[in-house]
Amino acid sequence: MGDEFSRIARYLAPLAGPEGLGLTDDAALFTPPAGQQLVFTTDQMLEGVHFIPGDPPSLIARKLLRRNLSDLAAMGATPLGYLLTTALPSGTDESWLAAFANGLAQDQTEFGIKLFGGDSSSSLSHISLSATLIGYVTLGGALRRNGAKAGDDIWVTGTIGDAALGLLARYGKLQDYSGFLANRSLLPMPRMGLKLADIAHAAIDISDGLVQDLGHICEASHLAGHLHAMLVPTSPEAAMFGDAMLETRLTGGDDYELLLAVPPDKSEALRLACGDLPVTKIGKFTNGQAGVTTLDQHGQEIKFLKSGWQHF
Repeated sequence: MGDEFSRIARYLAPLAGPEGLGLTDDAALFTPPAGQQLVFTTDQMLEGVHFIPGDPPSLIARKLLRRNLSDLAAMGATPLGYLLTTALPSGTDESWLAAFANGLAQDQTEFGIKLFGGDSSSSLSHISLSATLIGYVTLGGALRRNGAKAGDDIWVTGTIGDAALGLLARYGKLQDYSGFLANRSLLPMPRMGLKLADIAHAAIDISDGLVQDLGHICEASHLAGHLHAMLVPTSPEAAMFGDAMLETRLTGGDDYELLLAVPPDKSEALRLACGDLPVTKIGKFTNGQAGVTTLDQHGQEIKFLKSGWQHF
């Protein structure tokens, strides 16, 4: 593989927008849209932790961007561009970086973003990647975790638990005959472009698990959340595994769907804003001790060993 500067010039510079100055300067120059508030988010992906050695580099690149884009979606932000940091072992074949750059290019086109700059270095053993996404919202228009109100309904987009089961399938721990679940694990779909600022009181994207991320809204908003497990939307592929996989589906994470606090009188507005994207009411926020209670079909509390993903 060529040296750092030749790799940047060959694979990454073609991805840069004008703000990146051809990736030949020490930093990017960026003028924010007039009257808008900038939104920043960053996420990393580590080999052996966030992706499996041997995963396609193009899909690793796209998931890196999409994890961050999902954070922007949860804030109601429009994406602009990103900063990228890569640390690759010295023996990494140049074809890996070429495929990785192709994945970045594909999602730059799909989501209308450009590379602004970043850093490139070597690592001693494993691949380490991070991206910082930059977006914007109208001043004061960002959706926060702390805005939920007692009486709001709990809604989610899409289906929950596919990616967690897909990860098990990729490790050979369950059968995924169609490949649907594995694809949901490899390539999430951030729910961009939904106009929810005047509909939802609070939002978060589901990265660490439905129960745990709902708990984050509850804590920030000082509310109790009552989650009805049987109402949580499940894809036909995930439903095949039945209640035996309920805890995995509700706590496994990596869904990158949106979890929303919406007043009852905005239900129809929410459905219209989501268009063809399914959205499902799964519970309610009430006054009470902050935290999540998960209920079965009989209204009895379900206890899980853990609420979601924990790094430590």
